[in-house]
Amino acid sequence: MTRIAIVTDIHHGAPSHTKRGDTALELMGQFADWANAEKPDLVLDLGDRISDIDTQTDMRLEREVAEAFTRVNAPVYHICGNHDRDHLTVAENEEILGVDLHNQVIDLGDWQLVLWRADAKIHRTASNIGFDLPEADLLWLSHTLQRATKPTLIASHVPCSGHSQIGNYYFQRNESLSTYPQADRVREVLAQARVPLVCIAGHVHWNTVTTVDGTPHITQQSLTESFTTAGEPARAWGMLELGETVHWQVFGDDPFEARLIPSNQRWTAPLQPFLSKLAAE
Repeated sequence: MTRIAIVTDIHHGAPSHTKRGDTALELMGQFADWANAEKPDLVLDLGDRISDIDTQTDMRLEREVAEAFTRVNAPVYHICGNHDRDHLTVAENEEILGVDLHNQVIDLGDWQLVLWRADAKIHRTASNIGFDLPEADLLWLSHTLQRATKPTLIASHVPCSGHSQIGNYYFQRNESLSTYPQADRVREVLAQARVPLVCIAGHVHWNTVTTVDGTPHITQQSLTESFTTAGEPARAWGMLELGETVHWQVFGDDPFEARLIPSNQRWTAPLQPFLSKLAAE
């Protein structure tokens, strides 16, 4: 059994909308104490460590979060979120955290962890705003999963299940920003794998499990989000246990728990629209 402690969407900084970034460093201290008591095999940070302002401010905020992680005894692996990338490059995040932030595969024994650090920068033009998944990141994931020989946990900042955002404070009316516009291609890549998969992400600030084509997609609540907790920070962090079954538990004021049995079986392809059949007749 591999045990992974997970924290995401820390959003250290000034309060913004429903993000209680003013509580982030205090809560990170509590997370470090909890993780050290639990002794997980590793700690996984799924990104959005800060609420961005400008380059100079973001560097200071990121350094403060990096310092908070130094209290954790277990190995820590980081992924960049969109707020970590609004004003800072990947290289600048690497320098602050002292780690490599390229795509990576980690052998966990019976499982493997795929850190899919696909570009999480939100691109803004005069006519559009949103993510843009680089082809190189998609191909790296495709090649990695084609070679996979053991159950695989895929960690990213941005979820790719395409699950409903109804009820989500941020994304019900901004659904295109909840995932990549190429998310359907990501799911086609996942279907290439012949091993059990589990996907975990942050970004959308709520706890969900959505199964697509036999693959469970998990999203974990933000450490400091408050839209589900009546204005108080959710204080959310999780433990994911990987074995013959997968046990995921989120602690804090927005608790959640799920037990999953990943499978390497993929589902039958969806039926064509009923109206297309009627038109053919």
